[in-house]
Amino acid sequence: MTGKPISLLELTQRISNLVMNNSATQNVWITAELQDVACRGGHCYMELLQKDEEGRQVARIRGCCWANIYGPLSRRFLEATGQQFTSGLKVMLRVSAAMHPVFGLSLVIQEANPEYTMGDLVRRRNEILLRLQQEGILEDNRSLRWPTVTQRVAVISAPGAAGYGDFMNQLINNPSRLKFKTRLFPAVMQGASAPASIIAALAEIAKEANEWDGVVIIRGGGATSDLQAFEDYGLAASVAQFPLPIAIGIGHERDVTVLDWVANMRLKTPTAVAEWLIGKGEAVLGALMAAGNKIVQYATQRISGDKEQLAQAEALLPVAARGAVDRSKGAVTRAATTLYGLSSGRIAPARTRLDMVASTLSTASSAILRRHAERLDASEKLLEVLSPAATLARGYSITRIDGHAVTSVNDVPLGALLEITLADGSFLAHTP
Repeated sequence: MTGKPISLLELTQRISNLVMNNSATQNVWITAELQDVACRGGHCYMELLQKDEEGRQVARIRGCCWANIYGPLSRRFLEATGQQFTSGLKVMLRVSAAMHPVFGLSLVIQEANPEYTMGDLVRRRNEILLRLQQEGILEDNRSLRWPTVTQRVAVISAPGAAGYGDFMNQLINNPSRLKFKTRLFPAVMQGASAPASIIAALAEIAKEANEWDGVVIIRGGGATSDLQAFEDYGLAASVAQFPLPIAIGIGHERDVTVLDWVANMRLKTPTAVAEWLIGKGEAVLGALMAAGNKIVQYATQRISGDKEQLAQAEALLPVAARGAVDRSKGAVTRAATTLYGLSSGRIAPARTRLDMVASTLSTASSAILRRHAERLDASEKLLEVLSPAATLARGYSITRIDGHAVTSVNDVPLGALLEITLADGSFLAHTP
């Protein structure tokens, strides 16, 4: 052992002198990622990280920003980026190394370059949009069409939020008294849990998609830093692929999130979303009223013209009737004269022909009747000759068994009772 040992305090003081009096460690611009950001008593404490391309930490150091610096610095940073100092941000900072005997080595933040952070946020957003485009879903929700009459609206918002109250008040108390069907699907609208909460609400709506015309995601005014919840790939993909059109109204006109790029409709506030829905309904109502007015106008014009035409017809009707009657009378007179002439020329010859036919008919009918009478007499005589009585008188007989005439000896069984008919009577006989 050589030399006198020194205390730990003395060593840390030497390190502190080396660090704090070296221009290489003072007022240096660095880039890092924020983690475990916490503000206490106006001061801001954090961890500053650097990661390699594979996400592994390659450097880590404690950082702090004292209240007299952090107040104006955070305001300028918020105005420029819309973000508070929060974990996950990539930042460019002007720092000075400090060594404290108790708290150790740290970097004291003196200034921040918001343009670097803005570039990183834009880069992350562009990466999400590029991924959605490569997956072919970036335009899916934006290509959907809202129904002409949009009255059934599923609402995703935080229960009891002022933005949700403004939306419902505007929608219910619209001047045109349009009726809307709405239901709140509650979700967390800020913080790390917001993306998963909104995705879960979308999943619930998807189960009953046929019940709704579209979806609105609304959030009232608040810290701009809360918009980081909407810069999420999973949430953006869910919105992009949702089967119903989605309107976004998250309360910031100048701020744009990745959801504004993938949703079907982007509006600046919840009230603006309600006004847009009311406007759609009023446009349809106006079109219907215009059509109704055109129908009334056309009907009025048609009725007026018909009345005028009816009045003219009413004035002409007596004259037209008298004219029609006179014309009919003339036609009847002419027809009667013509008919008389035609009948006189045709009836006389017809009468002569009828007289001739009557005379001829009488002679012809007498001859025909005589011929028929002669044929009848001849037939009567023939019938008398051929009758059964005449046949029996000539010595013939009729033999019957049980009322049936016998025509063959084969029809006569032994011991049969025969009925034999002669010209002057009949008798019974048995066969041997």
